[in-house]
Amino acid sequence: MKKEILGIHHITAIAGNAKKNFNFYTQVLGLRLVKKTVNFDDPNTYHFYYGDEHGTPGTILTFFPWEGIQAGRRGTRQVTEIGYSVPAGSLDFWLKRLEKYNVIYNKPAEKFGERYLTFLDPDGLKFELTESATADDRPQWITDEISAENAIHGFHHITITTNKMELTAKVLTDILGYKLAQTEVNRSRFVTDAVSQAAIVDLVEAPGEQVGHVAGGSVHHVAFRVKDEETLMYFRDKVVEAGLNITEKIDRNYFYSLYFREPGGVLFEIATDNPGFEVDESLEELGTNLKLPAQYESNRSVIEAILPKLD
Repeated sequence: MKKEILGIHHITAIAGNAKKNFNFYTQVLGLRLVKKTVNFDDPNTYHFYYGDEHGTPGTILTFFPWEGIQAGRRGTRQVTEIGYSVPAGSLDFWLKRLEKYNVIYNKPAEKFGERYLTFLDPDGLKFELTESATADDRPQWITDEISAENAIHGFHHITITTNKMELTAKVLTDILGYKLAQTEVNRSRFVTDAVSQAAIVDLVEAPGEQVGHVAGGSVHHVAFRVKDEETLMYFRDKVVEAGLNITEKIDRNYFYSLYFREPGGVLFEIATDNPGFEVDESLEELGTNLKLPAQYESNRSVIEAILPKLD
């Protein structure tokens, strides 16, 4: 089996109010909460996973909602935009929906031949809904208000803003197997041909722009997808050979991970498909129970009393 990066696995961001975050992503955007757990390092804080029905890699957006956290600042050395793929012709539906819920947005525009709609979540995290030029047949999570004609498929791309893109681009191409596909002004689009979706990383080079601050409304890290642990460790060796520091393998219950910071300052993760989100809940139950890492199970009653109520 060829060892390759299979596009984006998940993206993790920071939020403020947990209930507001939960309501926005499940009700306004119509995503499924596929796992409700806690931060491995701070069990008094939720860790939410949103995605499609199964929590398929390439659809998973996760949040650490820290109540009262200060707002971040968008800038360089950050993932500054998250792109979702939506069906062709659906942007009018999304315009009306964003207006209905008083969401901040910009009028549709176009780049690389694709129409997109920009909006901000309640914490200021920036998104783009893109009508992908590549047919997207990934099954969506459907709600009473959002049908298959309009529902989000999963990730389309991420955008990294950097003062100088050369070394970040080298990580994408030499380690992760991406190729430069197109450039428009100061935006360069890198694509992996290993998968057809969740396959794009855009680098925006902004030499004079201020370094961003990761806090509320910011992306904490982006994870790239591999099939299994053998492939994970193959890429660990590649990162080490490139002279970059990388963690040992970490068990995150639903996948195995490695973390390293690319030279432009963004935290990258490499994560496996296995074992998946159904390891501790059935498909039907996903996201309905509070699942705790084993080391915190003995403190369940205390943790449950501290975590904000979502009802």
